[in-house]
Amino acid sequence: MNTSQIVIMICCIVGVAQTALALKEDDCEVCVKTVKRFGDTLDEATKKDYKLIETAFKKYCKTQKNKEHRFCYYLGGLEESATGILNELSKPMSWSMPAEKVCEKLKKKDAQICDLRYEKQIDLNNVDLKKLKVRDLKKILNDWDESCDGCLEKSDFIKRIEELKPKYSRNEL
Repeated sequence: MNTSQIVIMICCIVGVAQTALALKEDDCEVCVKTVKRFGDTLDEATKKDYKLIETAFKKYCKTQKNKEHRFCYYLGGLEESATGILNELSKPMSWSMPAEKVCEKLKKKDAQICDLRYEKQIDLNNVDLKKLKVRDLKKILNDWDESCDGCLEKSDFIKRIEELKPKYSRNEL
């Protein structure tokens, strides 16, 4: 092999490696969505200063729930966070890096960030509540920020969901 063939082979290997490291379509869905949503809350002055971005992210995290809350925990955006890699978010954002690229960088630092996935939504108009597990029934109520005081049996949870269903379900044409 001559030198040019070796260079071409190295370039191909590097290209394949970078493609393997790049995010796939559904990779890091919580990260990408949260970073985009958070970025939309920032004004132009804040977007340019990574320290202001970090402060704003900590404030943003106080209102997050479920997967977004866990994402904040992993980055160090919460007071109870054990570690912090917040600068891995704030600095690239201050450079106007797209959310997908920010999440690629975060994945390299902490792979569990991209392990966060949204649960598939339950279509309340087409599901038989009696066939769901109690855990799923509780999740529906939790997603609605509702409680079921005194619910002991599965039928109690189903009854509560049926009571609240008109308030939360939307009939689409």
